[in-house]
Amino acid sequence: MSNDKNKFVLGKIKHELLGKLLKDFTSGLSDDRVIMGSKLGEDAAVIDMGDKYLVAKTDPITFATDEIGYYAVNINVNDVACTGATPKWFQSTILLPEKDTDEDLIRSIFSNIHETCKSMNISIIGGHTEVTKGLNRPIVVGSFLSEVEKDSLVSTSGARPGDVLILTKGIFIEGTSIIGREKEQHLIENGYSSEFIKRCKNYLYDPGISVLKDAILASKHFKISAMHDPTEGGLLTGIAEMAIASGTGVVMLEEEINILPEPLELSKVFKLNPLNTISSGSLLIAIDKKESPEYIDLLKKNGITAAEIGSFQLKTAGLIVKDKNGKKSRMEYSEIDEITKIF
Repeated sequence: MSNDKNKFVLGKIKHELLGKLLKDFTSGLSDDRVIMGSKLGEDAAVIDMGDKYLVAKTDPITFATDEIGYYAVNINVNDVACTGATPKWFQSTILLPEKDTDEDLIRSIFSNIHETCKSMNISIIGGHTEVTKGLNRPIVVGSFLSEVEKDSLVSTSGARPGDVLILTKGIFIEGTSIIGREKEQHLIENGYSSEFIKRCKNYLYDPGISVLKDAILASKHFKISAMHDPTEGGLLTGIAEMAIASGTGVVMLEEEINILPEPLELSKVFKLNPLNTISSGSLLIAIDKKESPEYIDLLKKNGITAAEIGSFQLKTAGLIVKDKNGKKSRMEYSEIDEITKIF
């Protein structure tokens, strides 16, 4: 008997399987107050609390160890911000390896979470910490509760045919920071300078893995159809998730994708596809074509680069990539992030 069905690799499980699991094991388990529950492509749940919606979100940090608290807070904030909500209350489950865990490590993670939340006026409301058998690195699972005005809610599934697709900053931002911090010795051995490695590490802050500012500028000033934060699986998987959730097709313009110098170099040395590498720090926005120039201009005035990288189509159009010569091909995306190749 074949054991292929039991073979799973690092990263997200396939959309096809996840869709079946959600259908088989979540249907009928929500009440009328659940505005948005378990759905492929949606990263947060929305619950009707009367005058406002409660937004609930959870996500783990599994690749990064250095500055893991900063990652955990910001990665969860990003998905909350993509709903138009203001981040409010944070919890975390901290799982520590048997080997190499000491009080200094625990205090550093607590301090990292505390300082990050303090800088964003977020309350820490609890969590759980333990040393866990079988781990070789710390894992932090973050969880957020937030609020949003009912008329300000934005979803991943709101993109409409005719909307343009905007990308802020560029791609491979989080992946660059992770590689700079977790694979420093490998980069040194391959002749990369301390200045280059320092720039890679600093991608955590500049251009940064947070999309809170990008999202606030969108939701506070424009009628946004949809927002999404491309994480594992990178840009292509993020775009596919928006289209799948919205029931649309999409055409992506490959030449409009901004691949910054350090990510481009890392993609060569580690043989990674930058379009499919973890990209927290980038924000995908679906917006009416008439409003797109004004939003891009507002972003630029606030120090955030952005560009139209495609448009949403009828579902029958499929998921398409158009190259610089105008040639169209099927979008090949993978839920398995490229960065898993080096961990």
